[in-house]
Amino acid sequence: MKTILNASQLQHTIVRLAHQLLENSITLVDTVFIGIQPRGVLVADQIVAALKEIATTETIHYGMLDITFYRDDVRTELHEAKKTSIDFSIEGKRVVIIDDVLYTGRTIRAALDALQDFGRPNKVELCVLVDRRFNRELPIQPDYAGIKIDTQNSDMIKIDWTSGNVMLYQQD
Repeated sequence: MKTILNASQLQHTIVRLAHQLLENSITLVDTVFIGIQPRGVLVADQIVAALKEIATTETIHYGMLDITFYRDDVRTELHEAKKTSIDFSIEGKRVVIIDDVLYTGRTIRAALDALQDFGRPNKVELCVLVDRRFNRELPIQPDYAGIKIDTQNSDMIKIDWTSGNVMLYQQD
């Protein structure tokens, strides 16, 4: 087990991502933020809270998306769907998908499929806390990444929101 980010570094990373998201927009009027259920929502909650502190006059549109029934890699067991809450239009908007860890890219592909049920965005961007760079199965790359690390397929990344640490568990 190895600490990738401690609590202080995690908080700085969240704030940095929020600033980067704001740097690419003159205004957030045409931007919506979508956290992917379940763990991406935990990251998105933190980023959106930081955005609200930085851009106090902006209205921030934030929703959460469950991709359970859009996945192509989970077919053998029953999965319980989480909540989808998008109470605004994404038609013609800049949509920022937020997730915790980018690994194979399959979660993001499923999120892109699911978003089509809510309209056709003008642009879709991806913001992740951890980018596992060399494990992609699909040609998906983040626009914003808190940290980029090289891992083995057998490794696991865990974010412990209680302690505030991001941990790498390496399998031998």
